[in-house]
Amino acid sequence: MKHVLKIFSLLLVISALWIGLLQASIMPQSHTWLLPIYFIVSLGCYGLLMVGVGLMRFPTCPQEALLLQQDIAEAKGFLKQSGVDVGCK
Repeated sequence: MKHVLKIFSLLLVISALWIGLLQASIMPQSHTWLLPIYFIVSLGCYGLLMVGVGLMRFPTCPQEALLLQQDIAEAKGFLKQSGVDVGCK
């Protein structure tokens, strides 16, 4: 629930700043109306950057890969004993 409140408060602050810029006429009106679009595009770029960084830093776990292969072999053996054709060698 705390995370929802953080997101809601952030959106409220951003909306207040945008409305303030619209009312104060600090920026040209044509630029101010495009700020939400710029914000959404920036948020999308940030998200893509974080996914890319996460993929570059993704740890490899050779021990876990071996355990997974053993679990798969065990499951195939169990299903073969039960009479299920799993297409194994």
